[in-house]
Formats: sequence, C-alpha cells, structure tokens
Amino acid sequence: MSALPETPHKSGAADGGRRSARTLQKGQQTRAAILEAALGLASHMGLEGLSIGALADVTKMSKSGVFAHFGSREELQIAVVTEYHAKFEEEVFFPAIREPRGLPRLRALFGRWVRRVSVEIDSGCIYISGAVEFDDRPGPVRDALVTMVKAWHAALEKAIVLAKQAGHLKPEADVDQMLFELHGLILSLHHDARFLRRPGALARASQGFERIVSFYATPAGLAAGAAIPESGKTISASRKKRLSA
Repeated sequence: MSALPETPHKSGAADGGRRSARTLQKGQQTRAAILEAALGLASHMGLEGLSIGALADVTKMSKSGVFAHFGSREELQIAVVTEYHAKFEEEVFFPAIREPRGLPRLRALFGRWVRRVSVEIDSGCIYISGAVEFDDRPGPVRDALVTMVKAWHAALEKAIVLAKQAGHLKPEADVDQMLFELHGLILSLHHDARFLRRPGALARASQGFERIVSFYATPAGLAAGAAIPESGKTISASRKKRLSA
C-alpha cells in the first residue's frame, strides 16, 4: 500500500504560513507608515487636527483602509502619543542615562531635551500642544498624555535624586522645585523660539540651566559636571540662527 502524500501537504501548510507571515509584516509596515504620517500631522495641527479622513488624504489610502488599522479617532490619537513618547525616549532619555550618575547625567538629559526642542521649532511638541488641547478634557487621550509626561518627570526626578546622592547637589536641594524650574525653562524656550520667534532663546535656556545648577550644586558637583551637549550640531543653519542669534 502506498504511503500518504505527506510532503505536498506539509509544503502547502508551509506556503500558507509564509503567506500569513508576509501579510502580517505588510500590515505592520502599513500601520507604521500611517502612524508616521499621523505624527507629522499632529506635530503641525495638534492631536485635535487628526482625523481618519485627513490621514487618508495624506497617505493616499481609503478611509476604510486607515480605519482597519485604527478603529477610532481616539485610538489613533493615543497611538500617536505613544509613538511620540517612544521617539522622545530614543533621542533624549536612553542616550542620556549612559552618562555617569550625578550632574553629568542631569546635564545630558537637559541638553538632549533642548536639542529635541530645537528640532521641533518648525513643527511642535505633542506634550505641550496636547496639554493645551486636553488640559480640561478628561478621557483616554488626556490620560495617555499625562502618563507620558509623568514618566519623563519621573526620569528627571530620579536624575536629580541621584545627583544629590552622588554629592553633586546640596542635601537641602528641593527636588520638586528643581524639576519645576527645569521644565519651566523648556516651556519658555518653546514659547520664545516657536511662538514669538525671538532670537537667543537657546542661549537663555542654557544660561537658565547654569543658574539653577549653580544655586543647587556643591563644589564637587560643579567640578564633576560636564558641559551641556552642543545642540547646534544637529540643527540647520537657519534654525540655529533663529535660536542662538
């Protein structure tokens, strides 16, 4: 009696598996492309400017095609907030925490934060625009924004605490106040550079950081602290002139 034709059956199953994998990969790539376009729209128009229809126009897809990846406008907005936070971590947080604990790490966090701001001068910060749009509007989108901003605050707070433990900041240094002041510098930088188009905003932000550090730091901390990373290296000539003139 002849054997059952197992090999063709296995081959067909394998082909089906490969097709499913390719379909899944293509779907993930399409979703990533839609999300990248959505992030660009939100940077210029705010999260409230996002819609399935607007995104379909930008990506040259059908509304149903976009809807298949993001079942609602709210889900799309949350996905954009999450993607923005992931990029923020990649550009600011992860490189900075490779610096030694203490003022060198805190300086790196602030310096890379400023660098991120300088890139966003021609677009916008989702954290800041989102806070304006959703400050008094409870719901999942606001919750996502608050969670991401608090995560960043927690990272800065930990860096300040570690700087105190390393002896780089005075024992009586108020962690919450220092965090408040550092965040305030970034908000002022956004306002002056993006809204008012006022020259010299970058230099004033850096000077403000130095004043905060000099107030809270110990002599050992000032000696250990490295210079703030040079943000101008990744800025276009026109943007650098606008920020630093």
